[in-house]
Amino acid sequence: MDIPENEKRSLNFIESIIEENLRENKNEGRIHLRFPPEPNGYLHIGHAKSICLNFGLAESYNGLCNLRFDDTNPEKEDVEYVDSIMEDIKWLGFEWNDKPYYASDYFEQLYEWAVEFIKQGKAYVDDQPQELIREQRGVPTSPGVESPGRKRSVEENLKLFAAMKNGEYPDGSMVLRAKVDMASPNMHMRDPIMYRILHQKHHRTGDKWNIYPMYDWAHGQSDFIEGITHSVCTLEFEVHRPLYNWFLDQIATTSYRPRQIEFARLNLSYTVMSKRKLLELVKDKHVKGWDDPRMPTISGLRRRGYTPESLRSFADRIGVAKRDNVIDVGLLEFSVREHLNKIAPRVFGVLNPVKVVITNYPEDKVEVMDLINNPEDEAAGSRSVPFTREIYIEREDFMEDAPKKFFRMGPGREVRLKGAYIVKCEDFKKDADGNISEIYCTYDPETKSGSDTSGKKVKGTLHWVSATNSFDAEIRLYDRLFSDEDPAGHKEVDFKEFLNPESLKVLSNCKLEPSLKEAKVGDKFQFQRLGYFCVDKDSTE
Repeated sequence: MDIPENEKRSLNFIESIIEENLRENKNEGRIHLRFPPEPNGYLHIGHAKSICLNFGLAESYNGLCNLRFDDTNPEKEDVEYVDSIMEDIKWLGFEWNDKPYYASDYFEQLYEWAVEFIKQGKAYVDDQPQELIREQRGVPTSPGVESPGRKRSVEENLKLFAAMKNGEYPDGSMVLRAKVDMASPNMHMRDPIMYRILHQKHHRTGDKWNIYPMYDWAHGQSDFIEGITHSVCTLEFEVHRPLYNWFLDQIATTSYRPRQIEFARLNLSYTVMSKRKLLELVKDKHVKGWDDPRMPTISGLRRRGYTPESLRSFADRIGVAKRDNVIDVGLLEFSVREHLNKIAPRVFGVLNPVKVVITNYPEDKVEVMDLINNPEDEAAGSRSVPFTREIYIEREDFMEDAPKKFFRMGPGREVRLKGAYIVKCEDFKKDADGNISEIYCTYDPETKSGSDTSGKKVKGTLHWVSATNSFDAEIRLYDRLFSDEDPAGHKEVDFKEFLNPESLKVLSNCKLEPSLKEAKVGDKFQFQRLGYFCVDKDSTE
């Protein structure tokens, strides 16, 4: 079916490139992408954008998308991170092509290609100190200094590289560099390092390797091996693209090449997106693990009650840009509320309870009120909520000396208890500290919701729970983790200085309606008039 012109969404620049390639029948019309995370931490909301982009493009064009772990740095990698990444992708609703791939799958091939580079005079072993190598690279406006290793013979380079592989030299003592162009204005082309010595056990290859490939050497070649057509990455890799293409040109024997395309990474206000900084928060115990609900990790957002649909909607809303910008975290929060509003049952929970006694209601009577679960969802049905003589309301819903526009409970005022009756405050009692300890009301039996014959109209409606048929719960209220809009943007100040001390409040004397006793970990609800909550994994019977 043709979509009317006025309803068609304009293509983003990556989609335009793909459509042009399809028209040209490039790569025989294949569309094959990949998502290549490093297994050195938990994925965050920025990765969620990349996941939605890569897997979403594959879905849109009936193509494939690989999950490939860029596991070239065993010092920082762990199987825990591999497992969490796979769980996050599945939770977001995507399936990868075939099986999980790993850069380590190609270590043997990458080594063989490196040996060919040496034989062709395109790579050499450099045994200079790392500081000197960095110094010799110079600055973009003037040529760098060539390493003496450039003049080594092929035979000597082959012998040294084999010795590196066999573990005969200590960490950091030698590297293999590509012989490209020390005069290039692009610093990444100035004889980049292909391999470094690292005596470190790998989570998949064990102790087999004493050398590990650098990202720039492993990434493009992994794309090539897997038949990737479009290698979508973030803007910081734009300056790496000439090297990406140069490496491919040395090994490719046909016209096929993966195409690297860069887009702007997600920057979110009141958030840090650096995995190094997030790891620092975890290690220093500023948060309670990677899945702390205040963290921007996918596992943290999931635990907080965010839905995969809301994250995909957010990714679609912000689109794909060519330039870096900062997205207001409020847009993410709106996307979550928008979806939860459609799916979350409405329930009663009182977070700061004060008791109300309805003096003219029978003492032993329990009346069952039938309340709609979600007016946005016709299939959600209804539930039974017990109503009794003694109930709890929010302490903030009562004011002894209420101003004129305070439409809640106060002496002589009438309010409706949602789904139940209109009640009138007749009196109240205070404790020794002067706090309201009990409120006394009367109810009008003619005002029952759904069958009100009184003709009374009130402006205030309050949520409530039965004092005898509710149960206690701990409620955790989360706010933004940082109080500054750009916590990592102050060069002279540690980002942790902007941690919000009010980011977590724990309430221990909350009262919930009895239906919530059946709730399971991860279930999401709208507490009427309060907000959205979900059952945490710390919950007990």
